[in-house]
Amino acid sequence: MPTPYSESFLAKKPTVPPSFEGVDYDDNNALKAAQDAIIREQWVKVMMARLVREEMGKCYHREGVNHLEKCGKLRGELPFSRQFSCDCSSEQH
Repeated sequence: MPTPYSESFLAKKPTVPPSFEGVDYDDNNALKAAQDAIIREQWVKVMMARLVREEMGKCYHREGVNHLEKCGKLRGELPFSRQFSCDCSSEQH
């Protein structure tokens, strides 16, 4: 298994930033490299969220009624938790 600093790992590491900024859309190789980099970054975020959700499930079952206090740090690690959170106390009903 290659280590993060081995030659085989570095040879496969993408050299393109994960965005379409500055990409020549007429160059198919550059466009494909940018698409691959973006998909790779999205995949990493999805897998990280999955791992955190699994840990939250374990913590929830382990802690029982105290899960809100004990598992709070895991909720902050979810990449989408800040995006969809709302301050519902400020809403008028």
